[in-house]
Amino acid sequence: MTQGGIKLGKIIAVVSGKGGTGKTSFTANVGLALAALGCSTLCLDCDITLRNLDLALGLSDRALMDFTDVIAGRCTLEDAVVQHPKYPKLHLLTAPLSARPVPIAPEQMKALLDRIRQTYDYCLIDAPAGLGQGFRLATGCADCVVVITTTDASALRDAQHTVMLLDKRFTTESLFLVVGRVQKK
Repeated sequence: MTQGGIKLGKIIAVVSGKGGTGKTSFTANVGLALAALGCSTLCLDCDITLRNLDLALGLSDRALMDFTDVIAGRCTLEDAVVQHPKYPKLHLLTAPLSARPVPIAPEQMKALLDRIRQTYDYCLIDAPAGLGQGFRLATGCADCVVVITTTDASALRDAQHTVMLLDKRFTTESLFLVVGRVQKK
């Protein structure tokens, strides 16, 4: 993606209509793979009440600031982002640990993601389960969306509903489905 001759990074939202489908594992592993390929990659945890991406990346003791600190101007993006000690191209921007959702305007998230686009080749957004505010924030400015599901009937139904919602905004070239926990039969 380019804007005014400047190459901008790609924003990929990783979503699911249901919890426990593997969004965080997918985000962490694809982020690691992109970084191993030499791409500057930011994994952004958008799950405000139940963040876990820092644990999946082994960075829980390192994340002191979160993306709401950047949005509120309490710190810079560079100050809030944590670099992985073993994979220098892999970075984390975590969600706040909060007992209740933090109100974030879509314009605030767009401004944050615009700054991220200018700094990183890829940004993988680990969205919270469901189709609420976190889902809308994660997908609002994304270039493409990966819907994660399992073969469980309720997960498949939720994935179908999620895809139907996203189908209005994303083309078939920018909307992907990943099915995990598939057993050979």
